Amino acid sequence: MLAPNSRIFVAGHRGLAGSAIVRRLSAAGFKNLLLRTRSELDLTCRAEVERFFEQERPEYVFLAAAKVGGILANSTYPVEFLRDNLAIELNVIDCAYRSGVKKLQFLGSSCIYPKLAPQPLKEDYLLSGPLEPTNEFYAIAKIAGIKLCQAYRAQYGFHAISLMPTNLYGPGDNFDLANSHVLPALMRKIHEAHVRGDSKVVIWGTGKPRREFLHVDDLADAALFLMQHYDEPEIVNVGTGEDIAIADLAAMLGRVIGFQGKFVYDSSKPDGTPRKLLDVSRLEALGWKHGISLQHGIEDTYRWFLDYCAPSESACLPERALT
Repeated sequence: MLAPNSRIFVAGHRGLAGSAIVRRLSAAGFKNLLLRTRSELDLTCRAEVERFFEQERPEYVFLAAAKVGGILANSTYPVEFLRDNLAIELNVIDCAYRSGVKKLQFLGSSCIYPKLAPQPLKEDYLLSGPLEPTNEFYAIAKIAGIKLCQAYRAQYGFHAISLMPTNLYGPGDNFDLANSHVLPALMRKIHEAHVRGDSKVVIWGTGKPRREFLHVDDLADAALFLMQHYDEPEIVNVGTGEDIAIADLAAMLGRVIGFQGKFVYDSSKPDGTPRKLLDVSRLEALGWKHGISLQHGIEDTYRWFLDYCAPSESACLPERALT
């Protein structure tokens, strides 16, 4: 169990999920947080990771670092999505075990599930069918991270757990149109159209796919809850158990932003997985449920975007694709 003075390493603390976990830990009174930027610690470099664990000796690890991006980025850079994420996972998990870390939490992704798996997605559906081609390499890397955690637990008794968050959004998101996820990309695109006074916004795909969205502060709350109360090999889905069509999401964003134009869908572009909704019954049975509605979460995120991004939107682009 985490104590107020526990030495906690949050890997990827400047990313969307990692920064939210830091906020949540700080709010809960944890003061001894070990944080390193990529320039200070390259998680893809084995020697640097070994040196960090030997010197700092963290007791708990939240592994939220990953190379992330949307459909375009995944399709353009499959090598980096597979290679870099495999390196991060192996280096951190192995060094954590070897240095005596008490418990590690790995953040996976709902994209690990087969493209045409039954809905909602149960944890047991992992490896039951072909993956979605548009993010296959990222998904394979995340599955490898899950299996590393399970293997180190089975062979060495290492306390490693894996969470599978649904699509995340919120303050600190990446709003780069070239490699961001659907909600922040749409928010920026609709905002820019609104500012210019455009009469329409063109959106990739048909608008029919359904997606589930979880505010990152809810994810952080679940991450702390599970680090304190869960210690089993089985993965745990983290989401809302509610989804929305992309067309309806665009309409909601338009209302929040104040855009008066229309949305045009380019069906020549890929939709990705038709539906991706998590079964969160395992998580709710453990005693946790999300608390931020999509409407309120989008309003909160847009306020943050206006405060920190809209005056100089380059400020919301990632330093690199690795966060």
